[in-house]
Amino acid sequence: MHPRRSAQEVLLCDLCETVPLQSHCELCNINLCKACVGEHLSDTSKDHKVVPFLRRKATPNYPKCPDHADKQCEIYCEKCDIPVCSTCALFGKHKGHDVSNILEKLGAKTESLQKNLKELETRIYPRYEEMVSNVETEKAELERNYGKLTTDADKQGEILHREITAIVNQRKSAIAEMKTKHLDALNINTDEITQKMAELKQIMSDLKSILKSNDVSLTSTYKSRNSEFRTLPPKVRVTVPSLSAQKINKDQLNEMFGSLPPLSINTEHGDTMKSAEAVSSPPVKPLLDEPRVTATIDTRYYRLYSVSCLSEDQVWTCGENKTMKLLNLQSKLLTSIQTKSGYEPYDIAVTRDGDLVYTDEYKHTINLIKNKQIQTVITLQGWRPRYVCCTAANDLLVTMDSDDYKQYKVVRYSGSTEKQSIQFDDQGRPLYSSGGYAFHPSYSYKYSKYLSENKNLDICVADIRAVVVVNQSGKLRFRYTGHPSNTKQSFDPRGITTDSQSHILTADCGNHRIHILDQDGQFLRYIHCDLRCPYGLCVDIRDNLFVTECGTAKVKKIQYL
Repeated sequence: MHPRRSAQEVLLCDLCETVPLQSHCELCNINLCKACVGEHLSDTSKDHKVVPFLRRKATPNYPKCPDHADKQCEIYCEKCDIPVCSTCALFGKHKGHDVSNILEKLGAKTESLQKNLKELETRIYPRYEEMVSNVETEKAELERNYGKLTTDADKQGEILHREITAIVNQRKSAIAEMKTKHLDALNINTDEITQKMAELKQIMSDLKSILKSNDVSLTSTYKSRNSEFRTLPPKVRVTVPSLSAQKINKDQLNEMFGSLPPLSINTEHGDTMKSAEAVSSPPVKPLLDEPRVTATIDTRYYRLYSVSCLSEDQVWTCGENKTMKLLNLQSKLLTSIQTKSGYEPYDIAVTRDGDLVYTDEYKHTINLIKNKQIQTVITLQGWRPRYVCCTAANDLLVTMDSDDYKQYKVVRYSGSTEKQSIQFDDQGRPLYSSGGYAFHPSYSYKYSKYLSENKNLDICVADIRAVVVVNQSGKLRFRYTGHPSNTKQSFDPRGITTDSQSHILTADCGNHRIHILDQDGQFLRYIHCDLRCPYGLCVDIRDNLFVTECGTAKVKKIQYL
């Protein structure tokens, strides 16, 4: 029972907490009894508005202005993206800025929170419940199958009788051990899912509290984690072995009894659920006939290589020095971080949590930057990390070449654990060309092989003179070697990225343009936009394209959809 409610659910005064409430102050958003009204009104620093409780309105809990103690922030500054008071808007530091009705902003944000809560309650959490139920069913099936396996072992033991008693016991012991390990793996899987469910319950509870509080500050600062939980936890799948037996031969009893295959516990990638909006109405964005540059960022590097979006108006960049820079669209430096080793980073990527990852070819490391602290998560032996991207499942894909530059591969990591290595096709031939520098008449470029994961989970690599695309399992889908009609200019792919329409975009550096392909490798059109040696590419959540120009050290933001 609520500590401030009796068995009859009597609501009490917020001040004395002992007497039933009668009134409500709409300014302060508190409930009052008759005796406490006078005490509350004695504070003459505010224009209190006390009304009967049943006539109260749903008054927003406006934040106080940090510059004017007697004012509340009842206006929203569009430029600064914060609530402000009327004095600040008319005469203070927000004078001349575009402002809007804060209640409209609150309404839009509240609607977004309600959608988040609805998705968690009706779509995401039930899928977790379903996963737990499926694991429990599989555990019961595991019990039955292992019971049958044990029975088969007993029957075989009866046939061979006393001469194979010792072998029977050995096999039963092995079966019991495998069963225990399988059950342990499933129990661990259940615990992981249950832990996620507990987190979801807490998030749903917090969202309900925010929605109930009508608090602008809490509502405005809430950061949705729905995208994190759309990626369902990994599912452990176990394979029950079978018992193979042969005819009795006393000289080969141990072999004839039947052997057990190695224990098999496979963990599948957790499915990524589409958002409720994507499920209900997948957006279709046609290509613009004339793409246009909407912003240009001057990074002040000597040579500029990579760019990765943190948001629609903030990008991380790296170039020909040891410093990685976070810049806004006005070229303002927001943050800069130097590599741990003092060498220049080879490539950068932003994770789904908003952290920065960079590769260091000289130290053979892959590093994570969280809260400006650098942590080395992977150290390679015999291989040099090159380009990196973050996948929809929050894995890392890394291109790397051997120390002797004769081999190249793509490796998938979950945390610091290698999950997949992609190097050869079905005939055992290398999928990717060996390393080496590509040259331009003015200056040399780094090794190629930028990479990106497409929405259909294909892995797209900008190789030397070709874009190589494999599916999620690493099987070759196609190679794109440039527009078929162009026989005079060599295709020179560098940066590569993909968008919400599963388009593949690659920078044709030497020819100063970008190729747009569909997900099956069919050429759609070029983007020119006065580009000079386009190099690194990325797209933001609204499919705006960011392009680095290596020589000018500028990033161009391009609208092409």
